Amino acid sequence: MSGILIVAEHLQGELRDITGEMIGAAIALKDRLGGPLTVVAIGSDPAPLAAKADLAGVDEILTVAAESDHFDASVYEEVTCRVAVARQPRAIFLGHTANGMAFAPAVAARLGSGFASDVFGIDMAGDELVATRSAYGGKVNLELGFPGRGVVALTLRGATFKRPSAAGSATVTPFPVDLTALPGMASHAGYDEAPPSDVDIAKADFILSIGRGIQDQDNVARFAALAEKLGATLGCSRPVADSGWLAKAHQVGQSGKVATGCKLYVALGISGAVQHLFGMKHVDTVIAINTDPEAPIFGVATYGACVDLFEFADALERQFN
Repeated sequence: MSGILIVAEHLQGELRDITGEMIGAAIALKDRLGGPLTVVAIGSDPAPLAAKADLAGVDEILTVAAESDHFDASVYEEVTCRVAVARQPRAIFLGHTANGMAFAPAVAARLGSGFASDVFGIDMAGDELVATRSAYGGKVNLELGFPGRGVVALTLRGATFKRPSAAGSATVTPFPVDLTALPGMASHAGYDEAPPSDVDIAKADFILSIGRGIQDQDNVARFAALAEKLGATLGCSRPVADSGWLAKAHQVGQSGKVATGCKLYVALGISGAVQHLFGMKHVDTVIAINTDPEAPIFGVATYGACVDLFEFADALERQFN
């Protein structure tokens, strides 16, 4: 067994960012792990997807024709297992996304592989692959080994690994898979775009984010005004969005947006659940304000203070008046 296999993710004809990020992670590991870097593109017309996945460092792109471009967990599971059996990779990289997690555990179970999810670090210890992920609500990082496993399947955290910028010269190879007899295939009814918004959390370089520590919806306006005064984009945690205090477009986290372009993130009254950390823990400078000294947010914060967030807001308002 050798090499790395990546299953590309795409939406409406465009590769999702996680695909390039997985390729970047594989390139950093490729020489030490040995073997080729192979990407699988699945779709009704996979050739355009293959062209977009042809980044520097990719050796081969396998194209698999499917009935639809829309994601179907059973199709992706079957194709990934067929390719893995044929090509015998040492590692399989899948996105830690709604799509990836819908079929990654089944792939690992069928192949009898090692498995780890939400991985944000990959290394080698001798000849063995080592994956790093969070545990205990983000309070610790675990390094996981997979002794005795010929292949390891990993779902990789988004906005963590750097996408290569240069184009590649990979060989493109059709890989036929008969999917006609596959039981339980899903039927795609349609795709609903998210409501339009003037907020783009992914592109904001400075985010002031609020959590349920603000206590009441009536307090949102104050922090929105503070964010505007500071030149920040107003973000929030999931409880704030789920309560309807702010539109979903403001939410940072696994079920919201990843703060991809953020350089400064100020978290007010946010405990730091794993789902929220997914969207912001990669930011260069994180400032956390929380009255709970055990809050997981302090585990990723550059600076932190156990003070009342309203007192902190008072001080900011005085300073920037």
